[in-house]
Amino acid sequence: MRVTTYDDTAAAAVARIARACHEADGRDPLDEAARLHLAHHGLRASALWLSADGFALARSVTGHVELDLAVAPGGRRTGEGTALLAAALAEVGAREVRAWSHGDHPGAAALAAATGFRRDRELLVLARPLPVEDGREQDLRIRAWQPGDAPELLRVNAAAFAHHPEQGGMDATNLAERMAEPWFDPAGLLVAMDGERMLGFHWTKVHGHAGDGEVYVVAVDPPAHARGVGGALLRAGLRHLAAAGARRVFLYVEADNAPALALYRGLGFSTDHAHVQYVRP
Repeated sequence: MRVTTYDDTAAAAVARIARACHEADGRDPLDEAARLHLAHHGLRASALWLSADGFALARSVTGHVELDLAVAPGGRRTGEGTALLAAALAEVGAREVRAWSHGDHPGAAALAAATGFRRDRELLVLARPLPVEDGREQDLRIRAWQPGDAPELLRVNAAAFAHHPEQGGMDATNLAERMAEPWFDPAGLLVAMDGERMLGFHWTKVHGHAGDGEVYVVAVDPPAHARGVGGALLRAGLRHLAAAGARRVFLYVEADNAPALALYRGLGFSTDHAHVQYVRP
């Protein structure tokens, strides 16, 4: 059923299905981008289909469509997922469609293979216990976020993630939406400064319910790469997370990002699981 208004009933249905999937698979079928879009924009520039045990959300972004599809255990192997996908694909037409399989679920792989999607990206989730040993720090000025830092943070983010399909698009509106989330703590957004110019930042997140911390975003202005800014910011953020009570920390990194993987693995991170993005050209 195509939903035309994202009201309390639709929101409750999506939450129920997502929760059932999370409980069964150990992974949330909705990523942060989808949840922020629904929370702040509803069905603007998007479409939602609901069935008894599943949903499909198609969000129009620049140049393509982002598709989020989930079927709770009670509706699997019944054709619900295939029907929801067919409805979404019929509406988006010839546009490129991208869809994540959070946790690289075999059911998603089978559905993708049967409907013309190809495996395109792999996003690794790395983790390690906290605390970390103190290391030798660079001579950098690292402090907590201040409200006037927004222009510099957006500049560094755009430069650092110029070719990243999700993070690179963060603008002032999206930054404000993220900072409006209940988990946001200004003390956990660390910035490295050289006078009035920002060299980089490490945005951390504490998941209090699980005792986990997250390396949410680490960004370094490209001209500052040789100064050890990334490593210093990473260690400072890990110390902050440990002091905030986190016992374990995780992060997301592209599987083909060799420099970042070398930095993280050098600090004791190892692969926990992976997410896979499928594309239908």
